[in-house]
Amino acid sequence: MARFDINNIPDNEEDIDFTDIEERYQLSFEEGFDNIVVVDNIPLVDETKEEKLIQFLRKIFKNVGEIRDKHFTMPKAVNEKGKLMSKGFMFIEFENAEQATLAVKLIDGFKMDKSHTLAVNRFTDVEKYSAVEEDFHAPAEEEFIEKEHLKSWLADEMGRDQMVIYRHNDVQVLWNMQKEQPQIAHNKPHWTETYVQWSPLGSYLTTFHTQGVALWGGESWKKIIRFVHPGVKLIDYSPNERYLVTWSNEPIVVPEENNDGPFGPEDEGNQIVIWDVKSGALLRTFPSLAPQAPSGRSTVSWPVFKWSPSERYFARVTPGSQISVYEAPSMGLLNKKSIKIDGVVDFEWAPISGADKSGKVKDDMLAYWTPEVDNQPARVTLLNIPTQDIVRTKNLFNVNDCKLHWQNQGDFLCVKVDRHTKNKKVTYSNLEIFRVREKDIPVEVVEVKESILAFAWEPKGERFAVITTSDPNFTSATPGSTTLKTSASFYYLDKGKGKDTLQSFKVIKSLTGKSCNTIFWSPKGRNVVLATLRSQTVWDLEFYDLDFEPLESAAAKVPTGGEKDPAAYLQLLSSGEHYGVTDIEWDPSGRFVATSASVWRHTMENGYQIWDFKGQMLYKENLEKFKQLVWRPRPKTLLSKDQIKNIRKNLREYSTRFEEQDMESSSLVSSAERQRRRALLQEWADWRKRVESDLASDRAAAGQQVAAAPADDEEAEEVDEWIEEVIDEKEEIVA
Repeated sequence: MARFDINNIPDNEEDIDFTDIEERYQLSFEEGFDNIVVVDNIPLVDETKEEKLIQFLRKIFKNVGEIRDKHFTMPKAVNEKGKLMSKGFMFIEFENAEQATLAVKLIDGFKMDKSHTLAVNRFTDVEKYSAVEEDFHAPAEEEFIEKEHLKSWLADEMGRDQMVIYRHNDVQVLWNMQKEQPQIAHNKPHWTETYVQWSPLGSYLTTFHTQGVALWGGESWKKIIRFVHPGVKLIDYSPNERYLVTWSNEPIVVPEENNDGPFGPEDEGNQIVIWDVKSGALLRTFPSLAPQAPSGRSTVSWPVFKWSPSERYFARVTPGSQISVYEAPSMGLLNKKSIKIDGVVDFEWAPISGADKSGKVKDDMLAYWTPEVDNQPARVTLLNIPTQDIVRTKNLFNVNDCKLHWQNQGDFLCVKVDRHTKNKKVTYSNLEIFRVREKDIPVEVVEVKESILAFAWEPKGERFAVITTSDPNFTSATPGSTTLKTSASFYYLDKGKGKDTLQSFKVIKSLTGKSCNTIFWSPKGRNVVLATLRSQTVWDLEFYDLDFEPLESAAAKVPTGGEKDPAAYLQLLSSGEHYGVTDIEWDPSGRFVATSASVWRHTMENGYQIWDFKGQMLYKENLEKFKQLVWRPRPKTLLSKDQIKNIRKNLREYSTRFEEQDMESSSLVSSAERQRRRALLQEWADWRKRVESDLASDRAAAGQQVAAAPADDEEAEEVDEWIEEVIDEKEEIVA
């Protein structure tokens, strides 16, 4: 501390230097003021309206915490007219720093009216930023570290697809090798604790752990990022992988002390968390609206939040009352309120942007349905978002249940309606098909007259398949232990002739006497697998081609007018069986199908099989404690329509090249197999020679006669074995 000569004290206090005292006893603005916020952009009022303004602000901040009158401080000054007025900002003191933080998070940017948007900041932040030096000092430049490409697997020269297999405690990422054993791309024991899941575009592999989830990717499969959410059970990505939604059956608990986690007091008790995948930032948490099951345990319908294809909105339904649509990335309610819909049961977003009444593409669109209440019929409604304009409605009568099925390009919406007769003793189904791209969105009714077990649109097409049953044992659409007698039918859109001809969906062909209960279309369309899943007695697989080039006998069905009979092009390519099959999945190319039997369902012959689209089994492997097989998704192609058209035009040239590569790969495998067999044969010959030598020594030691070895010049008997194999067989009828 500086010493002053009492005889040399300056006459003016401003001339005294107190810097050493200020530095020694300086207080940090972070201490003692962290529970105060500054609210800016409030209206200018005089003393007569001050109380009214405070009451209004108290309502705005009511979700943050209780604020007493003495905790409001509104600075005032005399204006040019000599009137005492507020200065347009105020200070609010909360009980603790957590409430101040919550106030900034929830109220900053709140619109009081058209002219006043509140700006809420922590008092300590204002002081901190006001002390920033006027002279700019450039920060130290960090060394650039190049990251691995998250889509590096797409550069594979052979164009192979990857799959992940979870067996016992081991997780393997494999390359599909068609007829040969898959090649390991990466292997890691104890990589996950429950299961694994790919992101929609295949960029990330998600693993589950007690404290949250981790995302992995790149050529070396390094950890990209992790999200802390204890007890997480379910996740869901937005369509373009920008956001991640996690759910845990354990409500969030925030410790009072040493809180190093991402959650604050406002997240206490919530179960759903939305994250930003790129930055890892927590965007918002939500409570779970899980209904109670008959057993008393809470249940959840996943995904709780459904994303629009543009990722601008996500929504969830509160059954019976409303649909809540939120905006991204702000995570706030659209128009600050939910859409009230009495009795609403469920909704689905259109896969691409919606359309208005003129057919013009506009905004996002969702469809929802409401049941019959009193004298009000059931109703299906198409709604544009964010305008909330109703595009189309359709009333339905005698309805038990509805399921909404969008075609993946958004051209059609099929509503599967389960109906009952007036006496409610007989139930049946029909299909209400909305042609969304046409003017006024016409609706066509397809009568089925049986209970529909399964429905599926052809990807990128105008056809669909249904599985129906009139079996009296039918109780639900969920595959169960009872094998039902079913029928499978394929439908197409008949466009007729001329512009004025009404278009309608007609049956291509109905296949009766089946046991199938599920439909699996190829992601490229055309090919489909009808399967019997999770049955205790039947495990049938049937591979169909809906564009099969007919043989001469089938070509005779084509009318002379040149119109094609769709039934002539529907062909059963192959039938097969996979004992105990529980899951089926096409690879992204539409060339291969994986069927698997998971230990999660049963313990009999667990493992997987790889088939081609024709139904020929290429590879089979039984694995003890096998759990899961999932193909790695591919992003949308970057090729233009003209480039795709050119490739299809020159497909024969590309096919020849790929066939040569396949033959070369097969010959390499065959050569390796021959070498392996020769090594085994040589090993056996060496063993036999060694044993014969030991036996001759033992006999000589025992005084027994040893048979003389045949001389080299003696003729040995040589036996030729001919093996015939039928490569191809063709039968011709000669007139």
